Amino acid sequence: MIKHTHLVLGIETSCDETGVALYGDKGLITDALYSQVKMHEEYGGVVPELASRDHVRKLIPLISQCLANGGISRSDITGIAYTAGPGLVGALFAGTSVARSLAYAWGIPSVGVHHMEGHLLAPMLESTPPNFPFVALLVSGGHTQLIKVTQVGAYELLGESLDDAAGEAFDKTAKLLNLGYPGGPALAACAKEGHSDRFTFPRPMTNRPGLDFSFSGLKTFALTTSQQNELDNQTRADIARAFEEAVADTLAIKCKRALTQTGLSTLVVAGGVSANKHLRATLNQMGSDIGADIFYPRHDFCTDNGAMIAYAGYQRLMAGEHDELNIKVRPRWPLAELNIPESI
Repeated sequence: MIKHTHLVLGIETSCDETGVALYGDKGLITDALYSQVKMHEEYGGVVPELASRDHVRKLIPLISQCLANGGISRSDITGIAYTAGPGLVGALFAGTSVARSLAYAWGIPSVGVHHMEGHLLAPMLESTPPNFPFVALLVSGGHTQLIKVTQVGAYELLGESLDDAAGEAFDKTAKLLNLGYPGGPALAACAKEGHSDRFTFPRPMTNRPGLDFSFSGLKTFALTTSQQNELDNQTRADIARAFEEAVADTLAIKCKRALTQTGLSTLVVAGGVSANKHLRATLNQMGSDIGADIFYPRHDFCTDNGAMIAYAGYQRLMAGEHDELNIKVRPRWPLAELNIPESI
């Protein structure tokens, strides 16, 4: 077994996935993930209280599983990283409490990680990571943001959604089309059967300057279209196809604009929606057209996971950061408030 001088346990519990991973100075060792999708499916969305309780039940078994799979003893762990925000407050407290308690019991430092910084740095886990600086598109159920990234901790917000995040609009549109939960993957699957020439949806805020987004109008447009037509299976698929194309085109237009304005030629795309195949194809074509390199995390690391938290926490722990004894979470936490680690 490869010996790691520094080895970080990562814990992610911001919403409805319980993620655990081990990351050392030789790279990612192992990770484990438990999704609560089946539990929340009957409610059509995440129930915060149920999510929190399930994190409590699953965390210790997942940590034990990671240690066993990696052939790691707890005495080998030199630090713990956990998601401190943003996210559901109860879910955050579940992971934070376990992480801080273990760190105290084992006599090692711990650090709270910003959930979106984890997503932003997830492509660094790949064999060919991007080089700084780059433009990042963070696109998920709770966030749609364009960020200029100079180095770890140096994040300049270029633009964001003024209403619904792209992932949220996917979920709401899937719900009004009765496509099931989780909405994003269900809508993408339905869109594969759709015809792209039947409905034309707007590309919101692309005909004006700036890098902000707005997706609530697309959701309303989908609702109006569904009310004006007989909602059979083909119509559902055609609406889903038109909606997906509109979101992908809008994101690609704004990403191209961000790259042009910053003079950068590297785009990192992360967050749950980055797994969408049509979005990737649209962004790849845009990148090819302007000579930009596009980087994504692997599919398993697009959604919430412990590996991205372990990696981000490793960077900050190695820079000497650590938390005090008090337990604190931040359900709302602007990415711009993060500091640059001193030794990076």
